Amino acid sequence: MSFDWLTWSNPVTIWWGFLLVVSSANIALWLMLHRRFRKRVLVDRRRGVVRVELLVFLCAAYVFGCAFRSVLPRADVQRICLFDTWLSSVFVGRSVATVAEICFVVQWAIVLHLLASLARSDTARNISYAIVPLILAAEFFSWYAVITTDYLGNALENSLWAVTFLLIAAGLLRVSSKFHGVVRVAIGTAVAGIAGYLMFLVTIDVPMYFGRWQADVASGKELLGLLAGLHDLSNRWAVTHDIVHWKDEIAWMSLYFSVAVWSSLALCSIGLVRDRLLQHCTSPANSSIGGEPGRRFAGYAVAGRAPARN
Repeated sequence: MSFDWLTWSNPVTIWWGFLLVVSSANIALWLMLHRRFRKRVLVDRRRGVVRVELLVFLCAAYVFGCAFRSVLPRADVQRICLFDTWLSSVFVGRSVATVAEICFVVQWAIVLHLLASLARSDTARNISYAIVPLILAAEFFSWYAVITTDYLGNALENSLWAVTFLLIAAGLLRVSSKFHGVVRVAIGTAVAGIAGYLMFLVTIDVPMYFGRWQADVASGKELLGLLAGLHDLSNRWAVTHDIVHWKDEIAWMSLYFSVAVWSSLALCSIGLVRDRLLQHCTSPANSSIGGEPGRRFAGYAVAGRAPARN
Protein backbone atom coordinates (compact mmCIF):
# COMPACT_ATOMS: atom_id res chain seq x y z
CA MET A 1 0.00 0.00 0.00
CA SER A 2 1.66 3.19 -1.22
CA PHE A 3 1.46 6.56 0.53
CA ASP A 4 3.45 8.50 -2.07
CA TRP A 5 0.32 10.51 -2.89
CA LEU A 6 0.25 12.05 0.60
CA THR A 7 1.72 15.43 -0.33
CA TRP A 8 0.42 18.93 0.35
CA SER A 9 0.35 19.57 -3.38
CA ASN A 10 -2.38 16.93 -3.78
CA PRO A 11 -5.86 18.30 -2.92
CA VAL A 12 -7.04 14.77 -2.15
CA THR A 13 -4.48 14.59 0.67
CA ILE A 14 -5.85 17.78 2.25
CA TRP A 15 -9.42 16.53 1.90
CA TRP A 16 -8.62 13.14 3.42
CA GLY A 17 -6.77 14.84 6.28
CA PHE A 18 -9.87 16.94 6.92
CA LEU A 19 -12.01 13.80 7.08
CA LEU A 20 -9.61 12.19 9.57
CA VAL A 21 -9.53 15.24 11.86
CA VAL A 22 -13.31 15.65 11.83
CA SER A 23 -13.92 11.95 12.44
CA SER A 24 -11.47 11.91 15.35
CA ALA A 25 -13.24 14.91 16.90
CA ASN A 26 -16.62 13.25 16.38
CA ILE A 27 -15.49 10.09 18.16
CA ALA A 28 -14.12 12.18 21.03
CA LEU A 29 -17.47 13.98 21.33
CA TRP A 30 -19.34 10.69 21.37
CA LEU A 31 -17.05 9.33 24.10
CA MET A 32 -17.79 12.44 26.18
CA LEU A 33 -21.53 11.91 25.74
CA HIS A 34 -21.18 8.23 26.55
CA ARG A 35 -19.36 9.11 29.76
CA ARG A 36 -22.18 11.46 30.74
CA PHE A 37 -24.76 8.79 30.05
CA ARG A 38 -22.84 6.28 32.14
CA LYS A 39 -22.97 8.67 35.08
CA ARG A 40 -26.73 8.92 34.59
CA VAL A 41 -27.00 5.12 34.57
CA LEU A 42 -25.11 4.97 37.86
CA VAL A 43 -27.58 7.43 39.37
CA ASP A 44 -30.50 5.38 38.10
CA ARG A 45 -28.90 2.25 39.53
CA ARG A 46 -28.79 3.85 42.97
CA ARG A 47 -32.49 4.56 42.58
CA GLY A 48 -33.08 0.90 41.82
CA VAL A 49 -33.56 1.21 38.06
CA VAL A 50 -31.20 0.49 35.19
CA ARG A 51 -32.02 2.34 31.96
CA VAL A 52 -30.97 1.51 28.44
CA GLU A 53 -30.20 4.67 26.47
CA LEU A 54 -30.98 3.67 22.91
CA LEU A 55 -29.96 7.03 21.47
CA VAL A 56 -26.37 6.45 22.59
CA PHE A 57 -26.07 3.17 20.68
CA LEU A 58 -27.80 4.55 17.59
CA CYS A 59 -25.45 7.53 17.62
CA ALA A 60 -22.43 5.24 18.04
CA ALA A 61 -23.42 3.30 14.92
CA TYR A 62 -23.59 6.52 12.92
CA VAL A 63 -20.47 8.16 14.35
CA PHE A 64 -18.23 5.11 13.98
CA GLY A 65 -19.80 4.12 10.66
CA CYS A 66 -19.02 7.55 9.23
CA ALA A 67 -15.53 7.44 10.73
CA PHE A 68 -14.89 4.11 8.99
CA ARG A 69 -16.04 5.58 5.70
CA SER A 70 -13.87 8.66 6.27
CA VAL A 71 -10.75 6.58 6.79
CA LEU A 72 -11.55 4.48 3.70
CA PRO A 73 -13.58 6.73 1.40
CA ARG A 74 -14.96 5.28 -1.80
CA ALA A 75 -17.44 6.21 -4.51
CA ASP A 76 -19.83 3.31 -4.90
CA VAL A 77 -21.01 3.30 -8.50
CA GLN A 78 -17.60 4.34 -9.86
CA ARG A 79 -15.90 1.69 -7.66
CA ILE A 80 -13.07 4.09 -6.78
CA CYS A 81 -11.26 4.29 -3.44
CA LEU A 82 -8.05 5.58 -1.83
CA PHE A 83 -6.60 2.30 -0.54
CA ASP A 84 -6.19 -1.11 -2.08
CA THR A 85 -7.86 -3.28 0.56
CA TRP A 86 -10.97 -5.45 0.69
CA LEU A 87 -12.30 -3.05 3.31
CA SER A 88 -12.59 -0.52 0.48
CA SER A 89 -15.01 -2.76 -1.40
CA VAL A 90 -18.40 -1.27 -2.09
CA PHE A 91 -20.10 -4.22 -0.43
CA VAL A 92 -18.39 -3.54 2.90
CA GLY A 93 -18.76 0.23 2.70
CA ARG A 94 -22.39 0.17 1.58
CA SER A 95 -23.27 -2.34 4.32
CA VAL A 96 -21.74 -0.08 6.98
CA ALA A 97 -23.52 2.92 5.48
CA THR A 98 -26.88 1.15 5.46
CA VAL A 99 -26.71 0.28 9.15
CA ALA A 100 -25.49 3.77 10.06
CA GLU A 101 -28.14 5.58 8.04
CA ILE A 102 -30.99 3.51 9.42
CA CYS A 103 -29.74 4.20 12.95
CA PHE A 104 -29.57 7.91 12.10
CA VAL A 105 -33.17 8.13 10.94
CA VAL A 106 -34.34 6.09 13.93
CA GLN A 107 -32.70 8.75 16.10
CA TRP A 108 -34.79 11.39 14.36
CA ALA A 109 -37.92 9.28 14.75
CA ILE A 110 -37.32 8.86 18.49
CA VAL A 111 -36.69 12.54 19.15
CA LEU A 112 -39.57 13.72 16.96
CA HIS A 113 -41.91 11.26 18.66
CA LEU A 114 -40.77 12.48 22.07
CA LEU A 115 -41.43 16.11 21.14
CA ALA A 116 -44.76 15.20 19.55
CA SER A 117 -45.84 13.35 22.69
CA LEU A 118 -45.01 16.34 24.89
CA ALA A 119 -46.71 18.78 22.52
CA ARG A 120 -49.67 16.44 21.94
CA SER A 121 -49.24 16.69 18.17
CA ASP A 122 -50.70 13.80 16.18
CA THR A 123 -49.23 15.24 12.98
CA ALA A 124 -45.66 15.16 14.26
CA ARG A 125 -46.23 11.74 15.83
CA ASN A 126 -47.45 10.30 12.52
CA ILE A 127 -44.43 11.77 10.76
CA SER A 128 -42.14 10.07 13.28
CA TYR A 129 -43.68 6.74 12.25
CA ALA A 130 -43.38 7.46 8.52
CA ILE A 131 -39.75 8.52 8.16
CA VAL A 132 -38.10 5.17 8.92
CA PRO A 133 -39.99 3.31 6.14
CA LEU A 134 -39.06 6.10 3.73
CA ILE A 135 -35.37 5.66 4.46
CA LEU A 136 -35.67 1.89 4.18
CA ALA A 137 -36.98 2.53 0.66
CA ALA A 138 -34.06 4.92 0.06
CA GLU A 139 -31.63 2.20 1.11
CA PHE A 140 -33.25 -0.16 -1.39
CA PHE A 141 -32.65 2.33 -4.21
CA SER A 142 -29.09 2.87 -2.99
CA TRP A 143 -28.35 -0.83 -3.18
CA TYR A 144 -30.02 -0.98 -6.60
CA ALA A 145 -27.69 1.80 -7.76
CA VAL A 146 -24.47 0.23 -6.48
CA ILE A 147 -25.37 -3.25 -7.76
CA THR A 148 -26.46 -2.21 -11.25
CA THR A 149 -24.31 1.00 -11.51
CA ASP A 150 -27.50 2.85 -12.44
CA TYR A 151 -27.32 6.46 -11.18
CA LEU A 152 -31.10 6.72 -11.34
CA GLY A 153 -31.13 4.70 -8.12
CA ASN A 154 -28.95 7.36 -6.45
CA ALA A 155 -31.26 10.12 -7.68
CA LEU A 156 -34.28 8.33 -6.24
CA GLU A 157 -32.43 7.57 -3.01
CA ASN A 158 -31.51 11.18 -2.38
CA SER A 159 -34.96 12.35 -3.42
CA LEU A 160 -36.39 10.16 -0.66
CA TRP A 161 -33.93 11.66 1.81
CA ALA A 162 -35.22 15.08 0.72
CA VAL A 163 -38.84 14.02 1.28
CA THR A 164 -37.93 12.54 4.65
CA PHE A 165 -36.29 15.68 5.95
CA LEU A 166 -39.01 17.86 4.51
CA LEU A 167 -41.43 15.85 6.66
CA ILE A 168 -39.13 16.12 9.68
CA ALA A 169 -38.99 19.89 9.25
CA ALA A 170 -42.78 19.99 9.01
CA GLY A 171 -43.06 17.95 12.20
CA LEU A 172 -40.61 20.20 14.04
CA LEU A 173 -42.44 23.33 12.90
CA ARG A 174 -45.71 21.77 14.04
CA VAL A 175 -44.45 21.30 17.62
CA SER A 176 -42.26 24.41 17.86
CA SER A 177 -45.14 26.63 18.98
CA LYS A 178 -45.68 24.33 21.96
CA PHE A 179 -42.21 25.02 23.36
CA HIS A 180 -40.40 28.11 24.55
CA GLY A 181 -36.89 29.17 25.51
CA VAL A 182 -33.88 27.13 24.53
CA VAL A 183 -35.96 24.23 23.19
CA ARG A 184 -37.70 26.46 20.66
CA VAL A 185 -34.32 27.91 19.65
CA ALA A 186 -32.94 24.38 19.19
CA ILE A 187 -35.93 23.40 17.07
CA GLY A 188 -35.54 26.54 14.96
CA THR A 189 -31.84 25.80 14.48
CA ALA A 190 -32.64 22.24 13.39
CA VAL A 191 -35.21 23.48 10.87
CA ALA A 192 -32.72 26.00 9.47
CA GLY A 193 -30.11 23.24 9.12
CA ILE A 194 -32.63 21.01 7.38
CA ALA A 195 -33.51 23.84 4.99
CA GLY A 196 -29.84 24.13 4.03
CA TYR A 197 -29.61 20.36 3.55
CA LEU A 198 -32.71 20.34 1.35
CA MET A 199 -31.28 23.18 -0.74
CA PHE A 200 -28.08 21.16 -1.25
CA LEU A 201 -30.04 18.06 -2.26
CA VAL A 202 -32.36 19.87 -4.64
CA THR A 203 -29.79 22.11 -6.34
CA ILE A 204 -26.62 20.00 -6.31
CA ASP A 205 -26.89 16.37 -5.21
CA VAL A 206 -29.99 15.04 -6.98
CA PRO A 207 -29.28 16.98 -10.22
CA MET A 208 -25.72 15.58 -10.23
CA TYR A 209 -26.93 11.98 -10.10
CA PHE A 210 -29.74 12.66 -12.54
CA GLY A 211 -27.27 14.21 -14.97
CA ARG A 212 -24.98 11.17 -14.68
CA TRP A 213 -27.95 8.90 -15.38
CA GLN A 214 -28.89 10.90 -18.47
CA ALA A 215 -25.30 10.75 -19.72
CA ASP A 216 -25.21 6.97 -19.25
CA VAL A 217 -28.50 6.55 -21.11
CA ALA A 218 -27.24 8.71 -23.96
CA SER A 219 -24.03 6.69 -24.21
CA GLY A 220 -25.88 3.37 -24.15
CA LYS A 221 -24.16 2.17 -21.00
CA GLU A 222 -24.99 -1.45 -20.17
CA LEU A 223 -26.13 -2.00 -16.60
CA LEU A 224 -25.08 -4.94 -14.45
CA GLY A 225 -27.51 -7.69 -13.46
CA LEU A 226 -28.08 -8.81 -9.87
CA LEU A 227 -25.48 -11.59 -9.67
CA ALA A 228 -22.90 -9.84 -11.84
CA GLY A 229 -23.41 -6.64 -9.86
CA LEU A 230 -23.01 -8.33 -6.49
CA HIS A 231 -19.80 -9.98 -7.66
CA ASP A 232 -18.53 -6.71 -9.10
CA LEU A 233 -19.18 -4.60 -5.99
CA SER A 234 -17.53 -7.24 -3.80
CA ASN A 235 -14.39 -7.74 -5.86
CA ARG A 236 -13.65 -4.66 -7.94
CA TRP A 237 -12.24 -1.39 -6.67
CA ALA A 238 -9.97 1.06 -8.45
CA VAL A 239 -7.45 3.02 -6.40
CA THR A 240 -7.11 6.65 -7.45
CA HIS A 241 -5.70 9.74 -5.78
CA ASP A 242 -6.51 12.08 -8.65
CA ILE A 243 -8.70 15.07 -7.76
CA VAL A 244 -10.39 14.74 -11.15
CA HIS A 245 -12.03 11.51 -9.99
CA TRP A 246 -12.98 12.80 -6.54
CA LYS A 247 -14.00 16.42 -7.15
CA ASP A 248 -17.72 15.65 -7.48
CA GLU A 249 -17.73 13.53 -4.32
CA ILE A 250 -15.85 15.90 -2.00
CA ALA A 251 -18.73 18.29 -1.27
CA TRP A 252 -21.33 15.75 -0.17
CA MET A 253 -18.84 13.51 1.63
CA SER A 254 -17.39 16.43 3.58
CA LEU A 255 -20.84 17.58 4.72
CA TYR A 256 -22.01 14.03 5.36
CA PHE A 257 -19.08 13.10 7.59
CA SER A 258 -19.12 16.38 9.52
CA VAL A 259 -22.43 18.25 9.76
CA ALA A 260 -24.62 15.14 9.56
CA VAL A 261 -22.62 13.48 12.34
CA TRP A 262 -22.91 16.61 14.48
CA SER A 263 -26.68 16.43 14.13
CA SER A 264 -26.58 12.80 15.26
CA LEU A 265 -24.54 13.82 18.31
CA ALA A 266 -27.02 16.62 19.04
CA LEU A 267 -29.93 14.17 18.85
CA CYS A 268 -28.07 11.87 21.23
CA SER A 269 -27.50 14.66 23.74
CA ILE A 270 -31.26 15.20 24.03
CA GLY A 271 -31.30 12.07 26.14
CA LEU A 272 -29.35 13.95 28.80
CA VAL A 273 -31.93 16.72 29.10
CA ARG A 274 -35.14 14.84 28.35
CA ASP A 275 -36.38 15.29 31.93
CA ARG A 276 -36.13 19.07 31.50
CA LEU A 277 -38.06 19.26 28.23
CA LEU A 278 -41.32 19.36 30.15
CA GLN A 279 -40.29 22.67 31.73
CA HIS A 280 -40.10 24.27 28.28
CA CYS A 281 -43.41 22.90 26.99
CA THR A 282 -46.34 25.34 27.06
CA SER A 283 -48.99 22.59 26.97
CA PRO A 284 -47.36 19.34 28.12
CA ALA A 285 -49.06 15.99 27.76
CA ASN A 286 -50.64 14.58 30.86
CA SER A 287 -48.26 11.64 30.99
CA SER A 288 -44.69 12.09 32.15
CA ILE A 289 -41.76 11.53 29.87
CA GLY A 290 -40.87 8.36 31.67
CA GLY A 291 -44.31 6.86 31.13
CA GLU A 292 -46.30 6.04 28.03
CA PRO A 293 -45.77 6.81 25.24
CA GLY A 294 -42.21 7.88 26.01
CA ARG A 295 -41.34 4.53 27.60
CA ARG A 296 -42.84 2.65 24.69
CA PHE A 297 -41.11 4.32 21.77
CA ALA A 298 -38.57 6.91 22.81
CA GLY A 299 -35.87 4.40 23.64
CA TYR A 300 -35.72 4.92 27.38
CA ALA A 301 -37.24 1.60 28.32
CA VAL A 302 -36.47 0.16 31.73
CA ALA A 303 -34.18 -2.79 31.17
CA GLY A 304 -34.49 -4.27 34.61
CA ARG A 305 -34.24 -3.77 38.33
CA ALA A 306 -30.93 -3.48 40.05
CA PRO A 307 -30.19 -6.34 42.45
CA ALA A 308 -31.39 -5.68 45.98
CA ARG A 309 -28.66 -5.25 48.56
CA ASN A 310 -28.65 -7.71 51.42
